[in-house]
Amino acid sequence: MPSVILKAGKDHRLRAGHCWVYSGEIAKISGDPEDGAEVDIRDHKDRFLGRGLLNTHSKITVRRFTTGKEDLDKAFFRSRIEAAWRYRAELGFPSVVNETATAPGSQRVVSSEADLLPGLVLDQYGGHFVLQALTLGIDQRKQWIVDIARDLFNPQAIIDRSDAPIRTLEKLKESKGVLFGQYAGPVAIRIGDEPTIEFEVDLLEDQKTGFFLDQRLNYGAVAAHCAGKRVLDCFSYHGGFALSAAAAGAGGVEAVEISEQAVSRARRNAELNELTGKIEFVCANAFDLLKQYDGERRQYDVIVLDPPSFTRTRENVEGAARGYKEINLRALKMLPPGGVLATFSCSHHVDAELFRSILVDAAADAKKTVRLLRALTQSPDHPILPAIPETEYLKGLLVQVM
Repeated sequence: MPSVILKAGKDHRLRAGHCWVYSGEIAKISGDPEDGAEVDIRDHKDRFLGRGLLNTHSKITVRRFTTGKEDLDKAFFRSRIEAAWRYRAELGFPSVVNETATAPGSQRVVSSEADLLPGLVLDQYGGHFVLQALTLGIDQRKQWIVDIARDLFNPQAIIDRSDAPIRTLEKLKESKGVLFGQYAGPVAIRIGDEPTIEFEVDLLEDQKTGFFLDQRLNYGAVAAHCAGKRVLDCFSYHGGFALSAAAAGAGGVEAVEISEQAVSRARRNAELNELTGKIEFVCANAFDLLKQYDGERRQYDVIVLDPPSFTRTRENVEGAARGYKEINLRALKMLPPGGVLATFSCSHHVDAELFRSILVDAAADAKKTVRLLRALTQSPDHPILPAIPETEYLKGLLVQVM
């Protein structure tokens, strides 16, 4: 088996449970393996550390799949996908509490490193499965994944959404399309229990794999504070928080989203849930609108900030922090005593400690004291491995102005 030999002192992260080997940590590669091939990972004393897939064109040159000496063959991938499926079944996902034949539940079935399958994402939307191959090793084994998913889940369709920009770091082109079965357009899913909301999602065109499944439990957590309240939902996308707030009996909801296509889909989702007229949809830049509303001294009882990632690199964290502080400062100034702010970051480079400090600084500048009602995170079908901090990417703080 070809081997990647690490430099002295570069094995600590792997021994602690992480699965990445960076190019700068490698002393040499023996055996002349091709990119995408299996390689053993060994320390500078030739001690075995695991087995992974190679890509010399990527800064993350090896992603470890196992600490054992097992072949990374089709049977291996089937076993790992079955294990991921069992974990979700034990959690009770997908939720079937209020699902119907036309609007089934949904879940993430495989969450890349968090399920020990680095580079693979597999999401289920009822009978439709969406696959993302984010690395060269997974891209080369895409047909294996399709075959395994067909055998295990008997899906109606399998859709490729390997159009994530991160693929460029692997020297891969973006790709999307139908890999198996028939896809006739947007599908309906149901999310949450209290309240349950129906969403229409386009699995070929909407962001990510069609929907932000990681926020599914946070909609209800925020909606619990919205009955009879004035709610502002910024970066609303398809209206998850806005729809949940309206369904929970909010006195008025305003949803702000810069994408006209997303606003159109959010309006459609309002119709599906018989919430038309209960939400004002505004197509605008949330940064600009928050500045305007702050200047107009508007007041809300609940404000939600769920922006896209402000940075995908560690080098840009400082700029991202400024962006998070600005929107949190504007929001806090518009909340009276008793007002609630739900604020989120989905960048793993902005860790929980930094995100909390940004909120504290924003509150100080706004001359507001806040108390933490609840820390929020990603849905458990997006597992967090403590040894791999990158798996804990979604941070949320639910706070109340005193």
